[in-house]
Amino acid sequence: MAVWDDVVGQQRATEQLAAAARDAHAYVTAAEQGAAPELAGSAMTHAWLFTGPPGSGRATAARAFAAALQCTSPDLALGGSPGCGFCDGCHTALVGTHADVDVIRTDLLTIGVKETRDLVRRAQLSPAGGRWQVIVLEDADRLTEGAGNVLLKAVEEPAPRTVWLLCAPSTEDVLPTIRSRCRHLALHTPRVDAVADVLVRRDGIEPDVAHAAAQATQGHLERARRLATDAEARSRRAAVLRLPERLTDVGGCLRAAQELVDAAAADAKQLAEELDEKETEALRAALGAADGKRLPRGTAGAMKELEDKQKRRATRTQRDALDLALTDLTGFYRDVLARQFGSRVALSGGESADAVERVAAATAPEQTLRRMEAILDCRRALDRNVAPLLAVEAMTMALR
Repeated sequence: MAVWDDVVGQQRATEQLAAAARDAHAYVTAAEQGAAPELAGSAMTHAWLFTGPPGSGRATAARAFAAALQCTSPDLALGGSPGCGFCDGCHTALVGTHADVDVIRTDLLTIGVKETRDLVRRAQLSPAGGRWQVIVLEDADRLTEGAGNVLLKAVEEPAPRTVWLLCAPSTEDVLPTIRSRCRHLALHTPRVDAVADVLVRRDGIEPDVAHAAAQATQGHLERARRLATDAEARSRRAAVLRLPERLTDVGGCLRAAQELVDAAAADAKQLAEELDEKETEALRAALGAADGKRLPRGTAGAMKELEDKQKRRATRTQRDALDLALTDLTGFYRDVLARQFGSRVALSGGESADAVERVAAATAPEQTLRRMEAILDCRRALDRNVAPLLAVEAMTMALR
């Protein structure tokens, strides 16, 4: 299985990346033979920017490209293409254990200057055993302005055989000075049938369930996989899709808002309980305070730093859970609008088809558009750090 098989529905992008990987292999091979290779004019470059909507697989494409750059398949000597998926270089890069591939993702709201400086220092190192030093930054849109300026110098003047792979939803989410120094690769949301085929072929999910999950998530592979395999996720989504018909009075709006926020908080708490305890125990053991022993003098600051990090992660997790609910709610009203204009496109929430028909018959397209705008306003408010309950209450009142 080639590394590109994980990149669903992005044929044009994979062709471009495969060509770059071939040129990168030729460059390293020439260097190893004592020649003076040049990247200028080739399909390969030292910095890439992967953009695309959620679910497009931009991080998956970046990791696949990183694996292809580290490919050591014997077939390469016979004219084969990098990215076999079976050699040690490909396998370790894909599973995250390759010494020369750093995959950076964050559970926090932002990536700060300190973390970026550490990353830039690592990027200056020569490959330890692989062919390239590859830095995959999955959340480049979360760089603060100061962190972006720190990264700019490294992207502008990279170390030899160092490749930066930056991922962001759009080019507007990255500093103009950074994106101007990267080769841009735009990905799109994969087709529903392509996502359903992957769920059936790779995850062994029943075809009907796979197609329903892919349709519900509008081609978002990871969300579709979770929806197809997690009964609790399906239950939470069904509760969100019942919300529009519950907003009949002020009390109903306020109750619905509280339930949405409480569900997101419960998700964040569940994740925190799984991760925070492990992190705390690991740090206590590293500080010599395992098995209930007291912390050594002078180590309280390290524990406080970990607690602050865990709080920021919980905030992001809650916002991500809320955003997922708002996305499902937007899909509901998109289906309503389609029905109001006479379109018979497939519904994103097949189980809510009756509710969609009732709401479409009882309201006008103008009302539906205003409701979709209210959801968008709520997402903007959450991005501006408005208290979640206030933002969601304002949205549910507008939806009424």
